[in-house]
Amino acid sequence: MRKLFQYLILKKPGLAIQLFSILLVMLGCSSSVMAQQVKRIDGTMISTDSLNHYLPKLMDKAKVTGLGIAIFNQNKVVYQHTFGYADGVKKTALKATANFYGASLSKCIFTMMVMKLVEEGKLDLDKPLQQYLPKPIYEYNKQTRWHDDYSSLKNDSLYQKITARMCLDHTTGFPNWRWDVADQKLKVLREPGSRYSYSGEGMVYLQVVLEKMTGKSLEQMADEMIFGPLHMKNSAYTFLPAFEKDYILGHDAKGKPYEKDKDNEARSPSTLETTFDDMTLFVAGLMQKKVINSRSTDEIFSPQIRIRSVEQMGPLSRKDTSAYDHLSLSYGLGFGLLKSPYGWGAFKEGHGDGFQHYMILFPKQKTGVLIMTNSDNGESIFKELLALSIADQYTPWKWQRYYPYDTTSTK
Repeated sequence: MRKLFQYLILKKPGLAIQLFSILLVMLGCSSSVMAQQVKRIDGTMISTDSLNHYLPKLMDKAKVTGLGIAIFNQNKVVYQHTFGYADGVKKTALKATANFYGASLSKCIFTMMVMKLVEEGKLDLDKPLQQYLPKPIYEYNKQTRWHDDYSSLKNDSLYQKITARMCLDHTTGFPNWRWDVADQKLKVLREPGSRYSYSGEGMVYLQVVLEKMTGKSLEQMADEMIFGPLHMKNSAYTFLPAFEKDYILGHDAKGKPYEKDKDNEARSPSTLETTFDDMTLFVAGLMQKKVINSRSTDEIFSPQIRIRSVEQMGPLSRKDTSAYDHLSLSYGLGFGLLKSPYGWGAFKEGHGDGFQHYMILFPKQKTGVLIMTNSDNGESIFKELLALSIADQYTPWKWQRYYPYDTTSTK
């Protein structure tokens, strides 16, 4: 029965939910099972009670410690719930108001901030960033432990071609992190603008240039342009003392908690500290265009470069395939893009020790989902969870290495 239901969710999600709802009624569940409905991208519906009953079972099967999920219809939140534990050993409930490490969801917020600067005429996406500075980036004294050290670019002429657009669509030519190259020195590995290659360093470079241009820190800009306007009162790019009272731990694949990392310096692609409530506010604000206008939002969700790599990260990111041509797999600004029968889908993942997140938005359908987990097993339920929640069967899970916990669901 379990394998049959998994098959139906992935192949015929509408029928699966109808059967599941009928089963709940037969088992004596409340007659309100069908009262609150979530509309999915294919027009089918799922009841919130069905989600509430099935998601804990899915987490248990895959050994996912904690989960937060929010679903959006007509660009508004229609379902928001947290399950499981913030600390799997102490069995502390995971709350939507607790501090949650955002990992690479940091990039989404930074992208909105950058587009706000573009709207204000302070930044041109296609002007080389070095041209905004009065002297070469490598001549500035280092202010952080490492991320604004550009001394290795002194004899690198290619970096001078890098623009803000390239930083946001991951075509700078920088490695993901300088630690990924043999000598651990930052350098441009290929012609800027020529190929998609995921790079946190690219966004850090843009951050550092903006800080020098504006005289404001990343934290100050984020507070003024994003966190304040969207009422994200518990979000920052560093771990603040206020977060000490209630924070969520990440867990490894066996359920053992990781020690909380509290000493990160503010970096635009990776150090976001937030809450599930705050991230839900952010997604709603992006979909409702509360901070940036329609033109900027459309630019974010417009293809900038096609992606043909076998996988997003690792050695296979340098090899090409036609496997995703049917999705027109591309990158926009700060978001990956795929083409479905229901319009473009814009997705962003987050991945760190013990934290695995994902969001995908379908602007034409005004539908989306935000998923945050505090488990190294989190990604193993994404394929099934996306199909169940919003009937998304288009996310390129192999490209992102989101291999399901149950290998039968890969068939």
